[in-house]
Amino acid sequence: MSDVILKVSHLKKYFRTGAGLLHAVDDVSFSVPGGSTIGVVGESGCGKSTLGRTVLRLNEPTDGSVLFEGQELIGASKKTLAKIRPQMQMIFQDPYASLNGRMTVQQLIAEPLIVNRVCRNRREIDQKVSEIMEVVGLSERLTYAYPHELDGGRRQRIGVARALVLDPKFIVCDEPVSALDVSIQAQILNLLMDLQEERNLTYMFITHDLSVVRHISSRIMVMYLGKCVEEADADRLFENPAHPYTQALLAAIPIPSVSSQHVHRTLLQGEVTSPVNPAPGCRFAQRCKYACEACRKEDIPLKEIEPGHFCACVREG
Repeated sequence: MSDVILKVSHLKKYFRTGAGLLHAVDDVSFSVPGGSTIGVVGESGCGKSTLGRTVLRLNEPTDGSVLFEGQELIGASKKTLAKIRPQMQMIFQDPYASLNGRMTVQQLIAEPLIVNRVCRNRREIDQKVSEIMEVVGLSERLTYAYPHELDGGRRQRIGVARALVLDPKFIVCDEPVSALDVSIQAQILNLLMDLQEERNLTYMFITHDLSVVRHISSRIMVMYLGKCVEEADADRLFENPAHPYTQALLAAIPIPSVSSQHVHRTLLQGEVTSPVNPAPGCRFAQRCKYACEACRKEDIPLKEIEPGHFCACVREG
């Protein structure tokens, strides 16, 4: 791993609704060294995908800072963003919805090259497309096929090819295997890991599957209702989870054993706090068995409880 390639500081993304401001991403900070993977996990609706899209400025942030190789993206001009964006790509969750059904595989992969004017002529475009199809494991016979003619695994390989064709340094992977069969998931994960090693890629891997995120991530960040509640190295997080929410997530991982039916599991109870105009305090307090008065007084900041391990919980203060 190399120096930090991405540094996010106090990033916020609020959406205006009829009931008030929805705090989708609320004061999130993290950094990613080059060539590594940061996993982002949490329940559906916790702000994982919004965080990834806001980092890339597909969503305009409400506040905060995003530094990519020292270059500030928040407030940057369209001209500056146009130069940086080829280096920052995204693999979307649904491999069918993210592809234009009227375009062939060749046209879909060539589109980023044409938009960014990377190649000098059609011959260069065709050559680049052919090369990247081979890299991601798409057969040459599929060059003129349409998305509806392919299975989910091949569609997602198109998504990976589109992200790679501009030779980026950083890729946001937004639940890239959640819509695929288990056997196909393994193929795509192995492909992403092989490409990372070959090309020194940096990933932000968004998922709700903790088994998947441990397999691919260097560090893991746990989100709950727009907040980062814990961040640590992958192995340390699994061996010593500090936040009650992280503990509950890990306890919910299925164990492939007949005897596991007798294992005690932590069941979360209580109502989920509304992310619209949230009151001060820990967002998890209403579902936490350890909640006390201090949890509801003010927002709990992330604190380093041991080297490289951060947690937002008064019990770890």
